[in-house]
This record gives sequence, structure tokens and C-alpha cells, in this order.
Amino acid sequence: MLEKTFYKTLLSRSFTFPVKVVYWDGKSAVYGNGEPEVTIIFKEKIPIREVTKNASIAFGEAYTNGKVEIEGSVQKLVASAFQTAGSFMRDNKFRKFIPKQNHSEKKSQSDVQSHYDVGNDFYKLWLDDTMTYSCAYFTDGNHDDLTKAQVDKVHHILKKLDPKPGKTLLDIGCGWGTLMLTAAKEYGLKVTGVTLSEEQYHFVSDRIKNEGLEDMAEVRLIDYRELGEQTWDYITSVGMFEHVGKENLGLYFKDVRHYLKNDGVALIHGITRQQGGALNAWIDKYIFPGGYVPGLAEMIGHIEENNMQIADVEMLRRHYQRTLEIWDDNFNAHRVEIKNMMGERFTRMWDLYLQACAASFESGNIDVIQYLITKGPSGKNLPTTRDYMFK
Repeated sequence: MLEKTFYKTLLSRSFTFPVKVVYWDGKSAVYGNGEPEVTIIFKEKIPIREVTKNASIAFGEAYTNGKVEIEGSVQKLVASAFQTAGSFMRDNKFRKFIPKQNHSEKKSQSDVQSHYDVGNDFYKLWLDDTMTYSCAYFTDGNHDDLTKAQVDKVHHILKKLDPKPGKTLLDIGCGWGTLMLTAAKEYGLKVTGVTLSEEQYHFVSDRIKNEGLEDMAEVRLIDYRELGEQTWDYITSVGMFEHVGKENLGLYFKDVRHYLKNDGVALIHGITRQQGGALNAWIDKYIFPGGYVPGLAEMIGHIEENNMQIADVEMLRRHYQRTLEIWDDNFNAHRVEIKNMMGERFTRMWDLYLQACAASFESGNIDVIQYLITKGPSGKNLPTTRDYMFK
């Protein structure tokens, strides 16, 4: 009886639309007025102490393990929870308590490999042809296909640098290499990419060799902190700073400044919370160990503290929502293959991860932001208007 009262109180105030809940004893209730749009089915009781300790982990594990089923859109349900002031997803009591994380070079390599070395065959099933695992850029609303949007994102980033052929580019966290190789092939830049993922390293190495780019591009399997005294004219870093941890963000920007030549330009692209930094315990435990999403003011503070200046800032929240929705559609189109490859529990976990992240962007809980920064006076060597970015 206590559990029912607890869940009624919790769930009745957590959503912006009517939701049906089927409890572990077979009894059901509808919270909200009207026809329920989503049904939550508890196959087992989740102890109150687990929910109150950490609702994200409690519900995430219950869904992953099949103890909770959701009929209808998970994304819509989670987005609604983020938008509801009284929801368990909006409990701010512990937001300022961000536990210290170990981000030694050995731990960083382990964290990265636990996510990105799941296997190229797995990622090929649901990413686009460019193998780009970051926010796309949709120039035609929802009409662009994902491959075009990812290619457009790469060009959008590189154009912001106003790059000159023959100059040098460092790509910190190069992924499967599309940005760095586009910079070499189409912009005439001499490019260095770095990654801690062995799968990505071998993939990019093969691409460089197969495309005959050995004189223009190299990839290194190395921690970005170990690049020594070499400097570059431009730096790009896409979806990377979320991995360095709260305590290392200042050092990350210190290294960006160190690796930039005087008057150099960097484009730093990553997930940021406009409301302040946070981490999600379930994602940290199961998806991105060691991850941390910084706040906007926090990011700007680190840029300023390291004597760099901001030339441009652009928010791409809706673009990442759309990217994740397409990824999840692709994921579920190959669900049987993924289940056979990775197992039922993994499949449920990643489907939840993709939909929950889409919901988080949809609700404005998180954003993705591009920071164009300079080592030297803001925009000194850039055009005086933003028009050059779109030519």
C-alpha cells in the first residue's frame, strides 16, 4: 500500500499529458485528464529506497532489465518529465553535488574504449555512411537525410575557421575521420587526428591509406594531453569535452590554447547545459563512464581563464534532437540484428539511451553548442560578418 501511494504521488505530477500506469499487481490507473498517450507497465515492484536514492538509475535499470515496459513513445514520456516542474526528472536537490571522477590518461582511455570500441559493425548499422557520431546540421529542416546533414555539419565547422590551404589542423577526438579527411581533401589542410579508440584509429588509418592521403593526414592513437610542443593553425574538437570531466575542463582549454599558434582559431563543438553543469547517473554508469555535461557559464569561464576569446557561439539543440531521432529509427530498423549481436539487455539499454537523449534535447534540458574561439583578439583574422560561414 505504501508503494502504491508513493508511486501515485510521484507519477501523477511527473507528466504534461495523461499517462496510464499498470502496477505489478495488475491494477491500473490513469494520471491526467483524457485518453492516455503512453502506458507504463510495472512487471515488478521497484523498491522505494532505490527510486529515492537515484531515480535515473532505478528506472533506467528497471527498463533495461525488462522490469518496466513502455507502450508508446519513450522520448515523449521523458521529454514531458523534463518539462514538468514537479517531476522526479527535475529534482534539483543534488545538482550542485557533482562527484569527482578519475580522468587519468589510463582511465580516460578505458572510458572511451568502453563506449567507442563496442565495435564498428555495431555503429555501421545505425549511423550514416560517413560514420559520424555527433550532432548533424540540417540545412533544410527535417527534409535532409542524415548523410547529407552530417556532411553539411563538417563543412559548417570548417567554414567557420575560414581555413587557408597549406595550413595545419588538429582534430581532437577525430572519431571515424570524416571531418579531418574532408579538411585534407577539400580544404587543402595538413591534418592530425587523435583518438583513444583503437577501433577508430584502425578505421581512420585504413581510410588515409585507401584514399592516398598520407602526405596530408595522419591519425594518432594517443591522449590529446601528450602531443608535446607541436602547434597548429586550427583546432577542431567535436563531441570531445563531454568526456574530460568537470575537474579537467580548465586543463582541456589550457591544452587547446597551448596547441594553437598565435592568432589561431578553434571550433569546439559539444553538449552544454544552459542551466548549469550536470551528469546523469544512469548514463555515467552504463553508457558514457566518466562523462560530464558542463554549463554554458562554466565553458565561457574556462575560455576566458585561458586567455582566449570567443568569436562566435551557435546553439544547435534542435539539430541534435533530430539526429538522435533518426539514429533511433535506424537502430530499431536493425533491432533484430543488434539483439543477435549484442543481446536483449544491451539493445533495450541503447534504445532507451537514444530516446532519452532526444527527449533531453527536445525539452531544453541540454543543448549542443559550437564555440568559435581565438588565441588572440576575437576575430582578428576572420571576416567581419558571419556571411563567410554560409558561402
